Amino acid sequence: MIVDDHPVVRDGLRGIFDGVPDIEVVAEAGDGHEALAQARAASPDVVLMDLRMPGLDGVGAIERLSADHPRIRVVVLTTYDTDADVSRALAAGVAGYLLKDAPREELQAAVRTAAAGGRVLAQRITSQLIDGLGRKPAAAPTPRELEVLRLIARGAANKEVARALLISETTVKTHLKHVFAKLGVDNRAAAVVVAMERRLI
Repeated sequence: MIVDDHPVVRDGLRGIFDGVPDIEVVAEAGDGHEALAQARAASPDVVLMDLRMPGLDGVGAIERLSADHPRIRVVVLTTYDTDADVSRALAAGVAGYLLKDAPREELQAAVRTAAAGGRVLAQRITSQLIDGLGRKPAAAPTPRELEVLRLIARGAANKEVARALLISETTVKTHLKHVFAKLGVDNRAAAVVVAMERRLI
């Protein structure tokens, strides 16, 4: 099954598997909710899953699929390769993580490997993970930075955080910039997710 919110991408992926004798595209979906419904109806062996989609995103869909259909193997196929995206997907239990610039032979081989119970990682992702192991651990967020992040996690805007902590909005932005760097992310939502995964908040 192919899951991507862009019809053109789905068409392109379907074309990659057309005529391949041992691989059949049995379903398509444009978001996570549709993917769950199609998984029940079509019972695919492997799902190629985009990460960033409206409604239920890729990681949310992967977590639900893992719980409801543990035999289905999910391979992430995305343009996003940040450490935060990779760690969220791997934590959700994927069988693989590939980038959309992968050649057709690599995609076909990945589906076969996943179906057979194996795991596949793009070379760039493997290199990132190995590089990450060699890095010194990043400094932990300070108590003040965690205070800011807790308020952000509750949906507070920068102005509301500033008012609550009696600091300026500029100081809030500075704290967030430091948090992003320490957690290896580039936006507020990812910072909250990673902080929760690490039980920081």
